[in-house]
Amino acid sequence: MYKRLLLKTLLITLPFSSFSQYVWDFGGSVGAASFLGDVGGKDTPAKKFIGDLNPPSTRVGLGGFARYKLNSLLSFQGSLSYSLVSGDDKNSTYLPRKCRNLNFRNNIIEMQLTTQVYFFDYPGVVQTFQLSVDYKAYLFGGISFFHHNPQGNYNGSWVNLQPLQTEGVPYSLWGAAIPLGLGSYFTINRKNRIGFEVCWRKTFTDYLDDVSTRYVDPKTLPSPTAVAMANRSQELAGSNNPKINDLLSYNYLPTGLRGDPKGKDTWFTVSLTYSYVIRGKSSFYRSRYPGLFGKKNKKRKIRAKF
Repeated sequence: MYKRLLLKTLLITLPFSSFSQYVWDFGGSVGAASFLGDVGGKDTPAKKFIGDLNPPSTRVGLGGFARYKLNSLLSFQGSLSYSLVSGDDKNSTYLPRKCRNLNFRNNIIEMQLTTQVYFFDYPGVVQTFQLSVDYKAYLFGGISFFHHNPQGNYNGSWVNLQPLQTEGVPYSLWGAAIPLGLGSYFTINRKNRIGFEVCWRKTFTDYLDDVSTRYVDPKTLPSPTAVAMANRSQELAGSNNPKINDLLSYNYLPTGLRGDPKGKDTWFTVSLTYSYVIRGKSSFYRSRYPGLFGKKNKKRKIRAKF
């Protein structure tokens, strides 16, 4: 008798346990944003991914996101984020960069769509009567679209650089990128998720810092402000360092290299995340039990047969 009762109970509850899932979570992120490009850097003339990272130029990154869990292996996420990135040649220990004396900041608004692939799942990291903690780790990739606006600090004020065309090149303030990264999170009592995420963006522009190719003839620039922002090396003239004076005499001239056009600018964020999980139902569950979602089953009419 008890075996039959147990079997009936399992058959009744199986659809609920199998197809009632925590499929949506909504949350936000806060962390640090860092730039990898032409301006700033450490002690080398070229970009070397994270090896050229200069901590004093690290700024803030914020965002919000919604995530949908398709199954145990895949989730899809949409997010809207803000990154402030910056760079300053004064922070570089490579003398030619330091003497170039350029700086910038850029406010980037990004909309991102990614697919997360789980490669590690550890349910029940903590399992007590009142506390349940699960852990997941994932890789992700996707596509993003962003708006940016590089600015340079000049006489204490931030000047928009794109309208000045400091290299004689018009470029767009809109761009696309390929975000790639690694993340993980703990799910506490199936409701609260606390995580950590690193995201790097491969972009298709070399003008996040307004620097890419060569110095141009100042006579071709549209305004005195453009002339001043295009070449700032002479602000260091009269230095007591003979190496600096020598660099200023023979470099930073029209047609000379101002940046490195071989590589595109990139930026990455390191973030802490929090999200709240909402319970949802699969399409199979909704089709199998429509009455539970506000749809009443139609009563079948019984027709008499004569």
